[in-house]
Amino acid sequence: MHSSSYILSLTIWVPILAGVLVLFMRGDAQKATARLIALVGSIMGLLVALLLWIGFDNASATMQFSESIPWITRFNIHYALGVDGISMLFVILNSFTTVIVVIAGWQVITEKVSQYLAAFLIMSGLVNGVFAATDAILFYLFFEAMLIPMFLIIGVWGGPNRVYAAVKFFLYTLLGSLLMLAAFIYLYNVTNGSFSIDDYRHVPLSLTVQTVLFFAFFASFAVKVPMWPVHTWLPDAHVEAPTGGSVVLAAITLKIGAYGFLRFNLPIAPDASFALSGFMITLSLIAIIYIGFVALAQSDMKKLVAYSSISHMGFVTLGFFLFNSLGVASVQGIEGGLVQMVSHGFISAAMFLCIGVLYDRVHSREISSYGGVINTMPKFAFFAVLFAMANVGLPGTSGFVGEFIIILGAMKVNFWIAFGAAITLILGAAYTLWMTKRVIFGDIANDDVKALTDINGREILILAILAVMVLAMGLYPMPFTEVMHESVNALIKHVAVGKLN
Repeated sequence: MHSSSYILSLTIWVPILAGVLVLFMRGDAQKATARLIALVGSIMGLLVALLLWIGFDNASATMQFSESIPWITRFNIHYALGVDGISMLFVILNSFTTVIVVIAGWQVITEKVSQYLAAFLIMSGLVNGVFAATDAILFYLFFEAMLIPMFLIIGVWGGPNRVYAAVKFFLYTLLGSLLMLAAFIYLYNVTNGSFSIDDYRHVPLSLTVQTVLFFAFFASFAVKVPMWPVHTWLPDAHVEAPTGGSVVLAAITLKIGAYGFLRFNLPIAPDASFALSGFMITLSLIAIIYIGFVALAQSDMKKLVAYSSISHMGFVTLGFFLFNSLGVASVQGIEGGLVQMVSHGFISAAMFLCIGVLYDRVHSREISSYGGVINTMPKFAFFAVLFAMANVGLPGTSGFVGEFIIILGAMKVNFWIAFGAAITLILGAAYTLWMTKRVIFGDIANDDVKALTDINGREILILAILAVMVLAMGLYPMPFTEVMHESVNALIKHVAVGKLN
């Protein structure tokens, strides 16, 4: 069944075709039609993605739902797709986020509605292509193509400095990925003309070559995560992006960088990954601790949550590069990192949507513009505090699960690494609760807050869906960890064998 089905192609092309269709819905008269087609297209994309979950065999570590069609035969390039327990979750998370973004922009976006919705739908399909591609060139094409809709989303619908932020985002991510393309071309020559990512895993390479390849991939994926010190594009992009753009940036595009480390750095350069694990852990800890302090100093809510995202993604890269003294990667580290990626997708999306709700009403993201919001928006305040607690990592929310598993894994490797990572839980609580206290609680601060109206049915719907996901994952993470377990074990065995050779 898995080899003959075209479910993965549908997850890519259903949202792209819906996006193209939406583009034709021009003019004020067709705004309602554009919104409806976008909603139907995004829901169909999610339903197709859920078929992956239903048909997925948790006991297998191999690529499932595989497709392979010769494409550019002269260079042995294939339209090849497949998902394992690592990538399947992100196809579903991306499709889910697209539905949320379409509903979130329903009334808020009034200019160029069809183009806005089309950009998100097309990007959704391209991102699914990144997670599903098993051919290196196909992966690279999807990886680069998804920059274009995001560039337009920031540059057209963003804030006052949108052009600067969009160009900075584009240049940072483009320059890094050119080195990844060079790495693919080198591996193509070494494997006698194969662009199959699976073939690259089995090429015997010297430590020097692996190190060069590691840094070529690192240049591309570290910018995407983003890791310190190549993180400076993210706060600018978040602050200028419209709410939907911030949601997709935080919930999905940052995950592509971390996914790249698991799909390329660890399996293709296992010796280099072990040798450079101290370097990766150091950068991750700097991101977790230093960026936590930077978040504390922010007065703009969006900037604060953007820096919070960098700090939380530092946890992910930390988990991926936890090796014991024998050079065996940590199961808890990698699984905790993956759980943290999915959880952060829900929580960061929710936090940016909450900031968007306030911005739509007051047109300010400054913490000082608010105070006592709970008095005029009690329903909103309930959701905002819940998501703030999840961002802190409160037990019972999804934010706790991933960080707890990573710290457990780190404790087995080195107490001081675990201690350094745990510090961020205090920092996370400090900046998140400080913002929540200043914005939500206390007396009504000014006339703007006094005039606020509570969230409407559409806003309640999207925040309630995210709240259910955050609580469900926090209380019962088993469905998420079971899916990835076999694939993670297979990756760890492969990396260990690579080092023995």
